[in-house]
Amino acid sequence: MNISILGATGRVGRQLAALALQDGHLVTALVRDPDKIAFMGKQLTLVTGNALDKENIARVLHGQDVVLSALSTDGTTTLSVSMPLIIEAMYKEGIKRIITIGTAGILQSRAQPHLLRYESAESNRKLTRAAEEHHKAYELLRQSQLDWTIVCPTYLPEGKHVGTYRIERDFLPEGGSEISVADTAEFAYRQIGDKTYIRARAGIAY
Repeated sequence: MNISILGATGRVGRQLAALALQDGHLVTALVRDPDKIAFMGKQLTLVTGNALDKENIARVLHGQDVVLSALSTDGTTTLSVSMPLIIEAMYKEGIKRIITIGTAGILQSRAQPHLLRYESAESNRKLTRAAEEHHKAYELLRQSQLDWTIVCPTYLPEGKHVGTYRIERDFLPEGGSEISVADTAEFAYRQIGDKTYIRARAGIAY
């Protein structure tokens, strides 16, 4: 399978790339700094550039079967600016499946189900900029015709690979307080062949 990975030098993105390469897939990764890639091989193609450039996005998505995005907000508008470019390129390439890494802040609030968690009393965060960016990306995907899944982890320490965790559609599992980078990447990667959470947010926690 041909897999495109955005954000491949980030914490989750690195592990997504490693899992895909381990399984023998052909990986095309968009990276700003190739020196940050710790793994190489015949199966890996690097496209140097950034996710805010339409031509870079078109190059990294050309001929791909699925898109994995672990792009972070970077404290900027990276997500909201790049997502329309990604969606447009996917339409042009005929790619339907995209799995992205979001945040638990864009899951529904249990106490106030008409609100997202970051908008409700469930959130202790005073700064909501990152969640707002993820919210914009979610809305763009929701309005698209793509088969999307947004994996929404809560607190995300490096931690160890545990292999057992709880998932809930559109909500954070009750009492969930953290999930490791390794387990988040594993679950997101498994969604390539799993239709359970298509066009849904998947809350993930221990």
